[in-house]
Amino acid sequence: MKTFPLHIGTPDGLLFEGNVEKVICRTITGDLAILADHCNFCTALGMGESTVVMEDGTRRAAACIGGMLSVMNGTCRLLATTWEWKEDIDQPRAEKAKKHAEEMLAKGGLTDKEYKIAEAKLKRALVRLGVKE
Repeated sequence: MKTFPLHIGTPDGLLFEGNVEKVICRTITGDLAILADHCNFCTALGMGESTVVMEDGTRRAAACIGGMLSVMNGTCRLLATTWEWKEDIDQPRAEKAKKHAEEMLAKGGLTDKEYKIAEAKLKRALVRLGVKE
């Protein structure tokens, strides 16, 4: 299958650079797959599981939490707020975060800001756990 260059970065630095067959990720409007020869494109990333099909056909899954994806002249650049490869996700930590967020939401009496923060933490933990399993 035809490949294209992919660069994955976060605010902490470059995480991946190489040729791939496909990138599948969640955008703010739904799931998207990028293949070689994709038209120039830019979109905001949502929160969800991403998959990268490597040059040799193997698949790598990751938790992607927000960011931007662009395709310019055949090169795909994915700048994620958070990107964690499946093998790097700390499952006990994600389970602890999920439990803490659920407890905060169940407790009640939260301000709108506190509620939104707890809800976002729960969503991030669920994405990580979903990718890990």
